[in-house]
Amino acid sequence: MDVTKTRKNSKASKVEPEAVTHEDWPLADRPGFLARRVHQIHVSLFSELCAPFGVTPVQYSLLSALADHAEADQTTLSRIVALDRTTTTGALKRLEARGLVRRGTSATDRRSQSCSLTEEGRRLLEEMEAAARRAHAVTVEMLTPEERQQFIEAMKKIVAAHGGRQASSDLL
Repeated sequence: MDVTKTRKNSKASKVEPEAVTHEDWPLADRPGFLARRVHQIHVSLFSELCAPFGVTPVQYSLLSALADHAEADQTTLSRIVALDRTTTTGALKRLEARGLVRRGTSATDRRSQSCSLTEEGRRLLEEMEAAARRAHAVTVEMLTPEERQQFIEAMKKIVAAHGGRQASSDLL
């Protein structure tokens, strides 16, 4: 099976990979496969350690973003946490139903939904912070401090290079 270009104007299509066969490129050596596995592992650890709080990793990201940006519209939140608007809206509705987030029409743009943390949301975020940090730490605990920093820097470099790309929620 040859690796070929797929989209004409895509940044990815400008990369000319050498032709390889499946046997030459084991699944365990593919960056995309490994990134997905690391994500699966982290989500599993996060879900286990943060289960008492009933918050998913996506919801935690939204709560954290709102803690950092006192108030933000849903489009801005989608961009900050790199999610599509549909996923963001669904997660925010669930957080609002639990009383963790307040949503309403923006005072500056009537077409926009403004979001902010409630006191209960802020309290929950503070209560679960140690467990969430533990999930992140356990994900990379087998790495030396230097390897952890290199890993984080490599991921940041990849995100910066491809930052505008988002997968549709049905592919996650």
